[in-house]
Amino acid sequence: MNTPSSELAKIVITGIVNAGKSSLINSIFEREISIVAPVEGTTTDAVTKRIELASAGPVTVVDTAGLDDKTELGSLRIKKTLHEIETADIIILATPLNKAPTPTEDEILLNAERQNKQIMICATFADLPHDESKIKWLTGKSHIRTDNKEANTAAEIRKKLVTAAGKAEKEITPLEGIVHENDHILLAVPLDLAAPKGRLILPQIETIRDALDRDCTISIAKDRELKQMYDNLVNKPDLVITDSQTFSKTAADIDSNQKLTSFSILFARKKGDLSQYLKGLGAISKIQPKSKVMIVESCSHHKQPDDIGTVKIPRLFRQMIQSDTEFIFAHGLNESDDYTGISAAIICGGCMQTRRQILSHLRRLEDNNIPVTNYGIFLAYVNGLLPRAIEIFPDEYELYIETMK
Repeated sequence: MNTPSSELAKIVITGIVNAGKSSLINSIFEREISIVAPVEGTTTDAVTKRIELASAGPVTVVDTAGLDDKTELGSLRIKKTLHEIETADIIILATPLNKAPTPTEDEILLNAERQNKQIMICATFADLPHDESKIKWLTGKSHIRTDNKEANTAAEIRKKLVTAAGKAEKEITPLEGIVHENDHILLAVPLDLAAPKGRLILPQIETIRDALDRDCTISIAKDRELKQMYDNLVNKPDLVITDSQTFSKTAADIDSNQKLTSFSILFARKKGDLSQYLKGLGAISKIQPKSKVMIVESCSHHKQPDDIGTVKIPRLFRQMIQSDTEFIFAHGLNESDDYTGISAAIICGGCMQTRRQILSHLRRLEDNNIPVTNYGIFLAYVNGLLPRAIEIFPDEYELYIETMK
């Protein structure tokens, strides 16, 4: 199985229009990733490719439209480019040596520093007459000069990218720190109607693989067969993991002292910030009448009649917390979004996004003083399974007890 794109280091190349971004990226990776032409604004939309980067292995590479695009659709392209930059692990800033520095380039560097991102400055068009103000701007900044054609320069950039990719934040695995060799894990796996026929959903697949890598024993049952399997076990499992949508049934089918959690909670820790979700839940549980709550999906999928984000969570929220709550639905979060009047947010597990992407969503919500929790945490709460479902995380368990006082 290929490494999921959400697990790969993401390299984004950016800069002003006609900075030589596409030529540079083609040179670095020794293949035509993007179209190159002397026409201004040749790259109009982000171009994403999966590339093998020497010893670093596979990475995601994104070529973006110019940040000073003044065409009719320029503002939309710039918005997309800014989103790609925000969710990058490594940024390559292409800045032409034959042009004066721009406020946009300063802003990219400032934001990269503020968000603790790795950034590489490539001064392009080194074979053309240099702009003196650009030379001054580059003084004191680590950079590589290139004419986009020199093989030795491309090799130097590749070498630096390999080092940078090795430093990119790696996500923990689903079971990291909570199981041991020879543990027996029982997975309650309902067949998700939203998943393609013949496939499990990604959190289930990753958890199974992680358990195998840790030399654990795995038992798998569909939710309607779980009770029979559990009752027939002479030695009860060390941990039961279920789908968050079948929490109540799973809890009813196993012993009350059995360790239990969900795939969604495992991914809440893997992809996001479990502590922030629990604090957010505390605020959400006390939300005022007539509040506005935002449901955030990170990916597109075929909606089922009882869709978890648009149907099930709003219904349970109105039943268990506030009956007159208004819900709005968002696909991801952007810098320019208007959060006026939003009292809280509930965000999906983000299984198809990187941890950095999810954390950028959480940071934006925190900057706007909006408490947030995760689908799985919310469903565990309304089904009466907190704090049980987080007992395997001692620090977060204590935080929950303190938060809900």
